[in-house]
Amino acid sequence: MTASRTPVTRTELAGLLTDTAQSVSGILAAEYPTPAGRSYLHPVLGALSAGPQVIGELNDRLEEFFDEPLPATPAGLFTLASFASALGWLTESLAELTTSVDQICTRVGLPTTPPDPAAVPPGPAEPAERGFQFSSLELTAIRTAAEAAGLTPGAYIEVLSQALLAATRITDACTEISSGLVEDAQYVLGGATDHVRLGDGPDSLPTLVRTLLARMESAE
Repeated sequence: MTASRTPVTRTELAGLLTDTAQSVSGILAAEYPTPAGRSYLHPVLGALSAGPQVIGELNDRLEEFFDEPLPATPAGLFTLASFASALGWLTESLAELTTSVDQICTRVGLPTTPPDPAAVPPGPAEPAERGFQFSSLELTAIRTAAEAAGLTPGAYIEVLSQALLAATRITDACTEISSGLVEDAQYVLGGATDHVRLGDGPDSLPTLVRTLLARMESAE
């Protein structure tokens, strides 16, 4: 690409953000075949397998930004800020998911041989003792899944709960990133002129940038 290329239109900029939003939301629809002995990982394996590919694709798109003349219009700069924020947030969220999965695998003795139930720190003999209320069919399914995984029912419930919590976190992150990108795309596309909000106030920033700043402030 050369410095004389045609400036990117607002429609193209909005399309970039919309396409990125679809890529991020697509992580949540990814499926990954889970063996019966690792069924407790099913809630996270789809996102864990699809996430790195999406991040790689978004990194390539960001590099394209820098291979071309950097956007000099307010709309272009606004789009770049939104896109970079989405990529950073997604990368951090996937790293957190990976850490959670590593902790689960450590808990059950992966990636070595399937754990011996006697070697697993004992959990309650039955899930109901933890305060859960299961039907007889659910209890049977839990016992069957736990046996296939080489875990006690209580230990199985523990690691499955950790996986479900990690899945909820990555789902929330991808949903918020995707919706923020769509909102920013609509703002870029819907402006009557090329003057987007790039002032000093909080409303002058892209949705994702403002959201990340708010999260940082609340964490302090």
